[in-house]
Amino acid sequence: MLACFHKEDYAKGNNFIWKADMQAYSYLNSLWQRGKDFLGVDVPILAGAMTWVSERYLVSAISNAGGFGVIACGAMEPHHLDEEIRETKKLTKRPFGVNLITLHPALNELIEVCIQHRVSHIILAGGLPNAESIKAVKNAGIKMICFAPALALARRLVRMGVDALVIEGHEAGGHIGPVTTSVLAQEIIPALKEVPVFVAGGIGRGEAILSYLEMGASGCQLGTRFVCASECRAHPKFKQAFIRASSRDAIISPQLDARFPVIPVRALENEGTQKFIEFQRQVIQQVNAGEVDLKEGQLKIEKYWAGALRRAVIDGDIETGSVMAGQSVGLVDKEQPAKEIIEELIAQAIITIEMREKVKIA
Repeated sequence: MLACFHKEDYAKGNNFIWKADMQAYSYLNSLWQRGKDFLGVDVPILAGAMTWVSERYLVSAISNAGGFGVIACGAMEPHHLDEEIRETKKLTKRPFGVNLITLHPALNELIEVCIQHRVSHIILAGGLPNAESIKAVKNAGIKMICFAPALALARRLVRMGVDALVIEGHEAGGHIGPVTTSVLAQEIIPALKEVPVFVAGGIGRGEAILSYLEMGASGCQLGTRFVCASECRAHPKFKQAFIRASSRDAIISPQLDARFPVIPVRALENEGTQKFIEFQRQVIQQVNAGEVDLKEGQLKIEKYWAGALRRAVIDGDIETGSVMAGQSVGLVDKEQPAKEIIEELIAQAIITIEMREKVKIA
């Protein structure tokens, strides 16, 4: 039984209802058992890797609450990642992963840092991983997770040896794809059974998690929902921006050139959104003029967002900084501990299952 699922939380003084509670829990447990086994956790909810947000304190809090915390490496240098992993291990003995950007020039060194720390899972994001990176991760016995924005790519990644997939929809925060979560789930989950599939993008309640599990997903990934966890060290202004925002406030930055796959980005609209458009034009001009190559230009875009995001998350500059948020931001209405967030998600799923049983009996 999950550590966060307690009889006293759900029993209502009626033996039949308590029996229904246990039946609901057992059913939920059966749905996400594959995800639990793969991640080695009580609750197969991955924390989305958010640069400057997904650091040691939030990651350890989510893992200690039974979920799966993920360190966002972003633009970190290898020695910075080494320190972050070491400090996270001091705060939790439970499994957590590390998210690495495939465009990072020091990707191989970052993988080696993870190997030295015996990290259990590596999530490769931002593009198709190369054969060398995959080989290094596989040879170290580390479980590898990648993002798949389409069924054809999902199948290709499985053939390349990826152990699990995250399918992230258009509703997500940060770097996003063009297809909605619900459509991606319908396209990929029924057709791909070889590896666990985790669904992400626009998920903020347990009912949504339950629906994807029943489609065949092994778990879900949530990012925006955890920004206002009390253990998150984000600036109070950054958190307040989330609490005040509606779903419609999380907009997409325009993509000016298809050669730059690290964009578009979904964030709360502000002055920084307009500044990014101008920066993007400058980078495109530099690439077209041969002043920088395409990969370097893509990395400059990534570093721009990392810097703008830092100003918002760390310094509280929510006007010109990048307040990356998914459309589920409209479901965030208060600050609360990570454990409470996870318990709330589980309760919502279980109550939904219980209500079905009551309808059947009636």
